[in-house]
Amino acid sequence: MQPAAGMWIDSHCHLDAPEFDADRSAVLQRARAAGLGQLVLPAVAAFNFDTVRELAHAHGLSYALGIHPLYTPQAREQDLTLLDELLVRYGDDPRLVAVGEIGLDFFVPGLDAARQRFFYTEQLKLAGRHRLPVLLHVRRSADQLLAGLRRQPVPGGIAHAFNGSAQQAQHFVDLGFKLGFGGTLSFERAQQIRRLAQSLPESALVLETDAPDIPPHWLYKTAAEREQGAVTGRNEPAELPRIAASLADLRGWTLAQTAAITSANACAALPKLAATIA
Repeated sequence: MQPAAGMWIDSHCHLDAPEFDADRSAVLQRARAAGLGQLVLPAVAAFNFDTVRELAHAHGLSYALGIHPLYTPQAREQDLTLLDELLVRYGDDPRLVAVGEIGLDFFVPGLDAARQRFFYTEQLKLAGRHRLPVLLHVRRSADQLLAGLRRQPVPGGIAHAFNGSAQQAQHFVDLGFKLGFGGTLSFERAQQIRRLAQSLPESALVLETDAPDIPPHWLYKTAAEREQGAVTGRNEPAELPRIAASLADLRGWTLAQTAAITSANACAALPKLAATIA
């Protein structure tokens, strides 16, 4: 099934995060009211493999299983065995759409680069073996991620929250990837990301919130506001259409065009996704 006209897909949302514990059902109700037809919930470590799957099945959503680079310090090699077993067990589950969130993070200090690369490479192997696309965490690591993909090809996927160069973006596109854009688009000072969103082929663009993270400018709290006690704005899926308006303005599209293009791209990046859309 293809996405309906005007329907949005949040291709990356951490709905299982504790920030949503108090009002998760209300968050989902607002998302549906805002026109979201599907959300993709990526796991970050073995401890939430079951959680994202259960949430997806309980609410008609989609999910991915993987080990995030920020969780590699506590990850064990047995977690990779478990991931492999679950990808076999749930291989026919239409709601399991990718391996993710996986990748490399060379921004956060103190992480073991070699350990990150080990878990990244092993999960690429699993994605290739199980013929699943991947959801990539890209943070000051685009070139290293691309090198890994060339050594260990996978069936495409999404480079989540992409913030690299135009050349790096094109390399991901050449490898069959879509690029995820979210709340950062709403900041006029995010000139590089806005240039990419404006100039990349329309077939390369997908939308995401990364909720509860990466709040758009209308939710963002400055350092001064935080020092004065302001609560950091929580992002949520219902913000996606307003975030999408930034992309529509940059591309000269209507909101309906933006929804149709980005939702079709999400389904192309994650082929099992379309079957989960009611």
